[in-house]
Amino acid sequence: MNMALNFQPGQIVSLGYNDRNLYAEVIQVVVSRHLCWVRPLLLVTYTQELPLVTDLRNASDLLWPDKLFRPALDTEVITLLSQVLAKESKAETDSTAKQQFNQFIHQLWQAYQDEG
Repeated sequence: MNMALNFQPGQIVSLGYNDRNLYAEVIQVVVSRHLCWVRPLLLVTYTQELPLVTDLRNASDLLWPDKLFRPALDTEVITLLSQVLAKESKAETDSTAKQQFNQFIHQLWQAYQDEG
């Protein structure tokens, strides 16, 4: 069963690769094309110590294959989101955050293409 077809606008989803997870808010599911339009919220890099959280609230939206997403559990995102929401949103995403986001998306897309 493809859970992506059950995604609803406003739902938080996760896109994981290696030691990183992108958490994003669903804007719209394009069922006919099997795509999910999402707005990135944060990128989490899991380390042996505390996870490193990068604020992506002002990053570009993604239109991505829906089958790569999974629903994010409340228990996994509440603490992470509270770290970013406690801070004031910057007018622009800083260049380091953009670079990390672009690198993550590039690596994930390459892995996805290699599978297919």
